Amino acid sequence: MVALDYKQITRAYAILSPMYDLLFEKIFHPGRVAAVQLLGIKPNDLVLEVGIGTGLNLPLYPPDCHLVGIDLSRQMLSKAREKVQEYGMDNVTIKEMDASKLEFPDAHFDHVVATYVISAVPEPVQVLREIKRVCKKKGHIVILNHFKSENPVVGTFEELVAPLCTRLGFKTDLKLMPVLKEAQLTPEQLHRVNLLNGWRLVRCLNE
Repeated sequence: MVALDYKQITRAYAILSPMYDLLFEKIFHPGRVAAVQLLGIKPNDLVLEVGIGTGLNLPLYPPDCHLVGIDLSRQMLSKAREKVQEYGMDNVTIKEMDASKLEFPDAHFDHVVATYVISAVPEPVQVLREIKRVCKKKGHIVILNHFKSENPVVGTFEELVAPLCTRLGFKTDLKLMPVLKEAQLTPEQLHRVNLLNGWRLVRCLNE
């Protein structure tokens, strides 16, 4: 698997931030809606969104929850903060943070969600371990991402384009089940979403 590094990620998303919403809002919107719904948020729940980016998920959250959104990219977070002000969301806190070193205590959040981020971090297993650590027992962990296809032809193509994609800040050759197993997460629900069902939506119950 081709590795990412932090310089590649921060550089790529600094470049992408001005056009990110235009490029990715509509095409990935169905998956975002399904991911937030799958959290099963109840009134006053404390939710963590890892990799909040420009804040495209913000309008999808119920107004009676408390949301903390973190990201590594200052440029992306600037867009997210603009949306928080625009929507008047005083229940939302935005923080710049490395997802592999979450600055929160154990079992702090009722639920954690990560949309389109696990393939865009240098250490996906470590990020999932941190997500598991800060989520309360029996809390929902929802992951929405592209993972390497089990189809041999498609999988080979994804391996071939992986070096190019790392320059754009994401991996195409990340395998779902090995990553979950290493992070000690067991999928409770697994769905395919978005264009051509090419992205996978996973919900795990934190045990």
